[in-house]
Formats: sequence, structure tokens, C-alpha cells
Amino acid sequence: MSSSLESIELPHLPSLPVHVALYRDVQNAAYLKAQLLAGQADYEYAFVDASMVLSRAHVIAAVFRALNDYSHNRLRSHNVHSEIVFSLNPTNNIAESFRRFGITDSTTDLLVIKISTSSEITHETVASHLANSVQGTPVNFDDQILFELADFTKIKKAYKLGALPSPSKAADQVSFPENIETKQRLEKSLVGAIALRGS
Repeated sequence: MSSSLESIELPHLPSLPVHVALYRDVQNAAYLKAQLLAGQADYEYAFVDASMVLSRAHVIAAVFRALNDYSHNRLRSHNVHSEIVFSLNPTNNIAESFRRFGITDSTTDLLVIKISTSSEITHETVASHLANSVQGTPVNFDDQILFELADFTKIKKAYKLGALPSPSKAADQVSFPENIETKQRLEKSLVGAIALRGS
């Protein structure tokens, strides 16, 4: 299975590379969730239900917040990976963040994030482990695919943004200026909610 793992370096934290992979049609979500809940070290990832993510900026905002808290010893959850899932949530309820944004037994579109917290964790080791562990189709971690997978109703409910209009998913609508503007408004609200959540 080919890997579409992307490694990202945040400018202020170059010593903590971020590895991100996106999968569609995942067949073994229940298994992955079970490994995570059992505390299996090999499965220490941020497993995020991709339907709850709007864009790369939305994901990077949560990663940025979690890495900041990690580097200042301010984690509220078990580790930096669970902190990423927690950081997506606009409230301070950790259990709720996993219910809303984390992997479930029925997750089919899955975003996987791994932070290189040690020198043994590299692009190659993460790509190899995911290729052997995730039964799904790897796709690129890009805005267009995330937009297609996003469940606007669920996202807006989680962030209490019901008053904002939803962008249109119709193929011929994607390039419409109004649609781009609607998506940008929603994205700004999501990123703002992550940044402003009470610490």
C-alpha cells in the first residue's frame, strides 16, 4: 500500500515534526480504537474522524495548540496525541472531545497524526507502521479532500456555529467566490475557537 504520509514542520517547533496521513474507506476502525484504548504504545497517534475536520488550517491550529501545551508541560490529557484531539474541541471537556472528534468503531474516513517526540519516530517508521496497521485507502492531506469529507452540520453543532451558512459541496460551486468566502468564514471561526478555548 503506497503511503501518502506528509511530514510538516511548525516554524517555532522544528524539533517536533508532525506526520499526517488521511485515509478513506477504513475497514478496521474498531481495531485501531481498541489498540488506542488499550494503551498500546505502537498505536499512540491522534486518530481523528475526518468528517469533523474542515481544512488543513483547522487541523494545524489544533496541532499547534497541543504542541505548545506539550512544550510548556501544560498537557491536560495523557499525551501530546490525545491533546491534539482534545485541542479540536471548543470546550474543556476531554471525554466529549473524544466522542466528537476521535475515532469511533464506525469511522470510515480517518485522519492520523503522529508527533516525533523521540528520534526513533521518523517519516519512514510512521509510514511503515501505518501501512501495516490501517486498512484503508491513503489519500492526500489536502483542503479539497478534507472539504469533501467534512460534515458541516456536525462541525457547526460541535462549535455552536449554527447561524453560519454552510458552503456548498456541489462540484460546480467550489470555485464560486461566495462559496470560498463561506468556507473561509467557517474556517476562521473554527480556528478562533481552538485558539480562544479556556486554558
